[in-house]
Amino acid sequence: MKKKESETKKIKTAWPTKMAMAQVYEMKLWGGNSASFYSGAGSHAPEIVNPYIDAVTSFLTAFESPIVVCDLGCGDFNVGKKLVKYTKNYTAVDIVTDLIEHNKKQFKAENLEFYCLDIAVDELPLGDCALLRQVLQHLSNAEVQNILCKLSGFKYVIITEHLPDGDFICNTDIISGQGTRLKKHSGLNVLAPPFNLKITAEKQLLSITLKEGKGSIVTTLYTLF
Repeated sequence: MKKKESETKKIKTAWPTKMAMAQVYEMKLWGGNSASFYSGAGSHAPEIVNPYIDAVTSFLTAFESPIVVCDLGCGDFNVGKKLVKYTKNYTAVDIVTDLIEHNKKQFKAENLEFYCLDIAVDELPLGDCALLRQVLQHLSNAEVQNILCKLSGFKYVIITEHLPDGDFICNTDIISGQGTRLKKHSGLNVLAPPFNLKITAEKQLLSITLKEGKGSIVTTLYTLF
């Protein structure tokens, strides 16, 4: 009985976010044409994508031997496809079933795997480094906390977040899948309450200031152990 109740609770927790993100792609809320999946300007604008790829590539190629990377929230894989060749294994994860099936058909490499998972609910793949690129900003504090608690198995975590200009109150709660904290002039800081992620080192890899006062996209490397 307890097991069934637990499973029901898990499904109820996961389903709204999964539906919301599937709807984003179905209704092209981030743009794109009717024939393809499109993860928005954050995954396609050269001024955002190219510096990120350069920064992460520099990190990955600094190791004597390639490491295992888990891309948690891989989207349409326009970014991840540029990083696969620098890794021992690359596991790409997203919550949207049709998106993952599309990616499996489009992108193939011996060291590449795709999985459809809700990273706030499901067990995460194993790896040396986790990438979360503009993923947490779409999720409630409860889901963010669930994810952060699972990252202890990774030595390195690279988190990219869209932050507002100027001073702001961090970690204002939102409803998952209904925009980001920017509309509340807030942004995510995983080291601040209520998250308090435990790390041994922190290094900002990249900060891109957007035009017209639209904030900055900041990429930070955290070493967990």
